[in-house]
Amino acid sequence: MTGEAEIRRLNATDEDAGERIDRWLAETFEDLSRTRCKALIEDGQLSLDGAAMTDPSAKVRVGDYALSIPAPAEAEPKPEDIPLDILFEDDELIVVNKRPGLTVHPAPGAWSGTLVNALLHHCADSLSGIGGVQRPGIVHRLDKNTSGVLVVAKSDAAHQGLSEQFAAHSVERAYIALARTAPKPREGRIETRIARSPHDRKKMAVVRNPDSEHGKTAVTNYRTLATFGQEPGAPAGTPAACEVECRLETGRTHQIRVHMTHIGCPILGDGTYGRQATLKKIATPQGEVLQDFRRQALHAAILGFIHPVTGENLRFETELPKDMQRLRKFLERL
Repeated sequence: MTGEAEIRRLNATDEDAGERIDRWLAETFEDLSRTRCKALIEDGQLSLDGAAMTDPSAKVRVGDYALSIPAPAEAEPKPEDIPLDILFEDDELIVVNKRPGLTVHPAPGAWSGTLVNALLHHCADSLSGIGGVQRPGIVHRLDKNTSGVLVVAKSDAAHQGLSEQFAAHSVERAYIALARTAPKPREGRIETRIARSPHDRKKMAVVRNPDSEHGKTAVTNYRTLATFGQEPGAPAGTPAACEVECRLETGRTHQIRVHMTHIGCPILGDGTYGRQATLKKIATPQGEVLQDFRRQALHAAILGFIHPVTGENLRFETELPKDMQRLRKFLERL
């Protein structure tokens, strides 16, 4: 069942007149993209003085506009027979080693082919309340192109108990990243506030003002495991790349990716955070260049927690997936 549509009203003045209407709406309502505004207009959700407007390229005219934003429709994920790498399963929870490229939860643009769709097929009706789109059973996530260990609740008791452990930051989480250059110092703690980027709503960013209360505190502890090669044009001893273990105290969206870029070591393959994440400028002495690594080189290697029902200590550790193993071998030849 969906809720009532939201009606937004605004008055266009002489200063607004003549501007393209979809652009004007997007600039007025910062939470709506221009694409979204265009779709709403084409769907007849915009009116001027009571008359519907359906041309997003039309010019703004002086008058009273009303934009109707329908409530989001509930999406019901469907079971899909998608292979899973299962590390552990009982009546209460399931632990999987997520492959890169697999989205965790259905969302706009990816209503099928997700981990939730796969779990619905594998677990049938045993997943607690996972029929909606509001993360039922999913207590933490990995980005689509991040691989590694992930736990999902199958019962209400497990869902509540796991959620409490993640909220208390008592879960052991360690990630392996392959990144540009190397951190200075080689081991340390990154503590910042992270918020939605003011320039791109799809990205997160470190809040630069130390006195700001904007965003949420994010803490990453890192340790350099290995360094590779020499960064061209940099002082001697500056590595071209490194392998880093990152342990999370908090779990903010894109936290490791944002923090690694913040300290000048963007994760290889991560074109979203940092222009230096590209592999195109890295070459071996023999002239080998690896350009076909298509994701951020980030793997959730370790996940440890207390079983929320039995009280057993559980800890899962996985090796790097094959694509990151291949990338690491390339880096070793630098």
